[in-house]
Amino acid sequence: MSELTPKQEAFALAYVETGNASEAYRRSYDVSPDTKPESIWVNASKLLADAKVSQRVKELQKEARALSLVTVGTLTQELDEARQKAMAEAKGASAAVSATMGKAKLHGLLVDKVAQTDTSGKDIPDASNRELAKAVALLLQKGMKEAGGSGA
Repeated sequence: MSELTPKQEAFALAYVETGNASEAYRRSYDVSPDTKPESIWVNASKLLADAKVSQRVKELQKEARALSLVTVGTLTQELDEARQKAMAEAKGASAAVSATMGKAKLHGLLVDKVAQTDTSGKDIPDASNRELAKAVALLLQKGMKEAGGSGA
């Protein structure tokens, strides 16, 4: 099949996104504010009846379904299955660790850190760690005072 025009492609994408042919037509074509809703509906219906456009809509819907099936849960399950398979192999420890690290990253438990430097190349201390250290020190100091300690 030949390619769609840019407006037909935009219509197909908008239709899959909204599920509303009239709205998709409004988004993709130059529609005057005073255009009758019936005219928009007729033109949108004609587009959906076009073999090339309807085929593209079906392709996009299939892609959308596939994407919606990928979740944190399904990815976690796949990584766990890979980890279990790797652990069953004699030299699978490295692959098992990789799967475990993948799960940790997926769940936000492991974040790649990037060193921040100033213009001279010196490390810039992480402000969030400084703030956390201050908060912990204050809590410890408060706790020691409440327990009758020196606090200093």
